[in-house]
Amino acid sequence: MNPHVFREYDIRGVADVDLKDDFVRDLGRALGTFWRRRDKQRVAVGRDIRLSSDRIFAALSSGIRETGCSVVDVGMGPTPLLYFAVFHGDLDGGVQITGSHNPPDYNGFKMMCGKDALFGDEIQELRKIIEAKEFIEAPLAALESVDAAQQYVAYMKANLPALGSSSLRFAVDAGNGAGGPLASETMHALGLRPHLLLCEPDGRFPVHHPDPTELENMELLIERVRSEKLDVGIAYDGDADRLGVVDAEGNVIWGDKLLTLFARDLLERHPGAAVLGEVKCSRTLFDDINARGGRAVMCKTGHSLIKAKMKEEKALLAGEMSGHLFFADGYFGFDDAIYASLRLVELLARRGQSIASLLADLPELYATPEIRLDCPDAIKFAVVERIKQSFASTYRIIDIDGARIEFEKGWGLIRASNTQPVLVLRVEAESPQERDRLRGVLESAVAKAMAS
Repeated sequence: MNPHVFREYDIRGVADVDLKDDFVRDLGRALGTFWRRRDKQRVAVGRDIRLSSDRIFAALSSGIRETGCSVVDVGMGPTPLLYFAVFHGDLDGGVQITGSHNPPDYNGFKMMCGKDALFGDEIQELRKIIEAKEFIEAPLAALESVDAAQQYVAYMKANLPALGSSSLRFAVDAGNGAGGPLASETMHALGLRPHLLLCEPDGRFPVHHPDPTELENMELLIERVRSEKLDVGIAYDGDADRLGVVDAEGNVIWGDKLLTLFARDLLERHPGAAVLGEVKCSRTLFDDINARGGRAVMCKTGHSLIKAKMKEEKALLAGEMSGHLFFADGYFGFDDAIYASLRLVELLARRGQSIASLLADLPELYATPEIRLDCPDAIKFAVVERIKQSFASTYRIIDIDGARIEFEKGWGLIRASNTQPVLVLRVEAESPQERDRLRGVLESAVAKAMAS
């Protein structure tokens, strides 16, 4: 067993190296044991379209059932479909087999206990159960199937307004990932007629990688929006829990601006509502929420952490720069890019304005993309701590997740990735020159901290 497959938010590795049948079956037995210890016995299992997913499903579900937990097979689909099946069916937990936006030879597992995500120490508990072989044994439990996709479509028809009369014109690029068929079926059921790009699942991802945070993966969508003079372009990552958006001019609208758009609309209907944004989000997001009477909460990065924080703060909306968007207003509070895209289409159709027009009054700040600097796992958290100490006497530091340093004309963030041997750096400032200067300051601080 490769212990490094046990990450902060999920379990992930190279499918034919790290996730062989014996390990996957033991993981199923560990999950079943984990659930049974908490009086959970009926769980959902879903899978994405990767070439290894069917094999992994067979081994995982077998292991789960050997502990006395029954498995509800929700079929092939995106991760939010698994979440939906657990919430809508009031199940005891679930696990989605998915490699998300990783390369085609990867796969992994996103897990739930009840309606909550498994992360952190709970994932390490699974590792310890496997190492100790402390599996609960019971008669083989049932395997049943449900048509979760039909339930999802029916739910959206019942809970979202009919949009067929809208003249909004938009494209959807699913990147040959797991979300294409469900998005297409749901949108057509709502009367929408999107331009569909790469909505046929193909676990090889032959055209471009399904990761909308990388600009090169958005080029096909940008070209279609511009050539067809569309109002908006929508992209999903491999398991459709992250949303990418392109406006009518072909500009990518990052997660914090999308969250600003949704927050403005929300606060008109729910004055004073709490809205969460993670530490990489723009200062303009938090300022705008507070200025409009909302309660802006800055939180740690990570979809599992955000879901837990939403419950704590009773927040109606949350989001990440990476495109994870969470609606507890009218929905279940988990990250579902298909649902988020429907909410975007509904908002734009109702407002009758473009994204650019709706956000035209936002102050213009200049930010770097997310910069990833290689740093060994063994020292990455210590490096962040050294950087924090070096700036603490001069600047205000927000340290809820790494170090967000508040400079006079901008801010810079250094945080250790929870999933990779890298440091994540982002800078925002009032001018491109100041942005670049602050980036240099932080990169020098990283180099110095790594050398000490």
